[in-house]
Amino acid sequence: MGGYCYHVLNRGNGRAEVFHNEADYIRFSGLLRQALARFPMRLLAYCLMPNHFHLAVWPQGDADLSNWMHWLMSAHVRGYRKLYRGSGHIWQGRFKAFPIEEDEHLLTVWRYIECNPLRAGLVNRAEEWPYSSLRAGIAPSLFPLLHPGPVVRPVDWVEHVNTPLHEKDLRRLRQSVRRGTPFGSADWTERTAKQLGLEETLRPPGRPRQSVTEEEGDSSGPTLFS
Repeated sequence: MGGYCYHVLNRGNGRAEVFHNEADYIRFSGLLRQALARFPMRLLAYCLMPNHFHLAVWPQGDADLSNWMHWLMSAHVRGYRKLYRGSGHIWQGRFKAFPIEEDEHLLTVWRYIECNPLRAGLVNRAEEWPYSSLRAGIAPSLFPLLHPGPVVRPVDWVEHVNTPLHEKDLRRLRQSVRRGTPFGSADWTERTAKQLGLEETLRPPGRPRQSVTEEEGDSSGPTLFS
């Protein structure tokens, strides 16, 4: 649904590497620019990693996110197959997305996205990673189409990104990644889940216990992103 901010992400099929070299990152960044030119979308943040990507977007219309992502992923898959002459699945499946409350929760997701390379040990400082909105924010000519978003970032934003997130925030974010749970305050999360038909994401995963002899469903689920 339009009007909400979303964290959008996808991973290579079987956790396989998708961006093999600098040219692959540049091509995907170019597709992001093309998608922004073709469809109404506000891109707030992004980070491209070797086998996955993160985006923070703010669509206006109800179908904007689906249309925008469909074009982006289809265009990338066509180009990838032409370049590497493969025929199998490139991405793990349809992209994942969850809505975010437009307050400090959005800033938390923003930090989560932009500090991904630092958390993964790929750089010593998050702004050193060349394929993210943090680097583009320092040098706007690298990606001039970023939208400032509905929440003002602190003036010392780079230091915020380089400061590790609290473990509690990471746990909640990873739950939202796994299950599509809205990320925000308790009241906002409940209201948004009801409005968007996401009530199931608030319930514990797995089947409820029916008897003392019935096994419970797996409630852990895979952790898909760092």
